[in-house]
Amino acid sequence: MSNKSEEFLRKMLDFLPSTEVEYRESIAYHGEVLDTIIIELVFMPKIIELLIEDRNINLLESIFKYFEEVSKSKDFHLKSIYKTTTLEIFGNDKSILRTAQKYMGAKTMQLQIEADIALGRI
Repeated sequence: MSNKSEEFLRKMLDFLPSTEVEYRESIAYHGEVLDTIIIELVFMPKIIELLIEDRNINLLESIFKYFEEVSKSKDFHLKSIYKTTTLEIFGNDKSILRTAQKYMGAKTMQLQIEADIALGRI
C-alpha cells in the first residue's frame, strides 16, 4: 500500500469517525490493512447513507472536495483503488450516482465515467 493510500484511509477516518471500530475490526479480522475491503465495506456504506439522506451538505462537500484531490493525484495505486472501489460503487445505483454528481468535481466526474465504461455500463 502506498503512502497516499494510507493517507486516504486516515482522511476517510477523519471525515467518518463513526467508522473507527469497523476499521479496526477489519484489520484485526484480516490481519492487515486491506484498503479495498476497508473502502468498500467500511467507508462506502456511510458515504452512500450520507448521499441517500442528502442532508449533511457540508460533510458531503468536504468529502467530495477531497475526492477531487484524489482524482488529480499522480499516485497510480491510490487512483486505481479509488476508481475501482469508490467510483464504481457510486455507479451501482443511478439515484445515488445522480446525487453524488451534484458534489463531484470535473476530474472526479471524468474518472467515474471511465469506471462505468470499464465495467461496460456505458
